[in-house]
Amino acid sequence: MSNILVVAELSEGKVRKSTHSAITFAREATKGGGSFTLFVLGDGAKAAAAEVVAYGAAKVLVGEDPSLKDPVCERFAPTIAAVAKAGNFDIVAITASSFGKDIAPRVAAKLAAGYAPDISGVKADGGKLTYRRPVYAGNAYVSCQLTTKVGVVSVRQSEFAAAEPSGGASATEDVAVAPADAAASKVTFLGIEAAKSERPDLGEAKVIVSGGRALKEKFAEVLDPLANQLGAAIGASRAACDAGYAPAELQVGQTGRVVAPALYLAIGISGAIQHLAGMKGSKVIVAINKDPEAPIFQVADYGLVQDLFTAVPALNAELKKANA
Repeated sequence: MSNILVVAELSEGKVRKSTHSAITFAREATKGGGSFTLFVLGDGAKAAAAEVVAYGAAKVLVGEDPSLKDPVCERFAPTIAAVAKAGNFDIVAITASSFGKDIAPRVAAKLAAGYAPDISGVKADGGKLTYRRPVYAGNAYVSCQLTTKVGVVSVRQSEFAAAEPSGGASATEDVAVAPADAAASKVTFLGIEAAKSERPDLGEAKVIVSGGRALKEKFAEVLDPLANQLGAAIGASRAACDAGYAPAELQVGQTGRVVAPALYLAIGISGAIQHLAGMKGSKVIVAINKDPEAPIFQVADYGLVQDLFTAVPALNAELKKANA
């Protein structure tokens, strides 16, 4: 039996959808017995907690504090660790977002806990949890167990479907916010530079249109109309981002975002191993590249060997006809 503390991530006073993947993880991990508790911590936590009371948690803990408005992990980690100790939780789980990857090891250090990052699967057997996680840029997977009294895991959003409400209403309980670490006084939060877009977030999009360096200065000119037709998010290879053809926040790959949409269109992307690590979990992959030997075709479900500057406008024209 496992007693799991799921740490919610807030953005602009609301629970981020990525947290729902951590809830799915907790549901799977407690199938053999146990329960999970949600912890909503930060500025606006009380209002945000109302969003998650219907997801089947044994309880929803609320840590409201205006000083936790900025994502400085040295301010969050002490409270999460204190709550985990007080509640005798076996596992602390958080989504493997930028915030989650930053805070999870800090919490693990405070709890003297084993840490398993980027969990892609979990199996409860004989009262123990076995985790599946990628290694070697996603080219292999290993199974592991945490042998410490408390464990900390970060959960890949792309590998766990977003949880849906299960009905009912969990009781809420306020918890005290612990003092920040001494290191917090040495950290100055300057701000978050994030492009505002009406398109879906890369991590939550069902369709992604992704482009490579071959698009050059016509990156947006070629991809935007297609993405508009499909209601898709736009992604990019690292080469396209490094060359300045696309902003860094659009990067998909080992050092960018890891995604698993229902449909992934790779346009002008050769398929370097680092890029494949970030998207090969997509349900359907469509590749357009004029090089028939491009590695992307080895993972694509559908491939078109053609010049993208001819193929993409033609595809967009056909989609316009279909949508009409």
